[in-house]
Amino acid sequence: MRCPFCKEDSDKVIDSRASEGGRVIRRRRECMACTRRFTTYEKASESFKLNVVKKDGSRVPYDRDKVIGGLQKACYKRAVSAEQIQDVADKVEEDIFKRFDREVASQVIGELVMKHLRMVDKVAYIRFASVYRDFKDAGEFLDQVKIAMEEPEEPEEPRLFQE
Repeated sequence: MRCPFCKEDSDKVIDSRASEGGRVIRRRRECMACTRRFTTYEKASESFKLNVVKKDGSRVPYDRDKVIGGLQKACYKRAVSAEQIQDVADKVEEDIFKRFDREVASQVIGELVMKHLRMVDKVAYIRFASVYRDFKDAGEFLDQVKIAMEEPEEPEEPRLFQE
């Protein structure tokens, strides 16, 4: 790998991690010449692409950036880090690629985003839901707020043993 700073061709891998549901390998590298660090991402090319079926029936290629863009808008001026947004996008993608291989409905993606965003920030969840669900009146909006407020902060883990 060529260093993006000094253009030398000597580096070592410091850390490797899978991301985006295991489809991408993130490698943290250090240049042996200038000692600066940089990150590379390795992604295997896919023989097929996942298509999203929109409400009007049209099909478009799946775009992770659209999911992240929607999350960023919902999390604007909230205490949600960029890393948390990436984590939600990773979880959504992991769910999508486990269940679908060629096509997925846009409604499924929206529901998955809401499911995972609800555990991160309830206000951001309400913002996302208000745009995604396109509430017709304040009553629908208030019903959704009530549901969000009644849910526990963390999902309960199933107990293995009864006390």
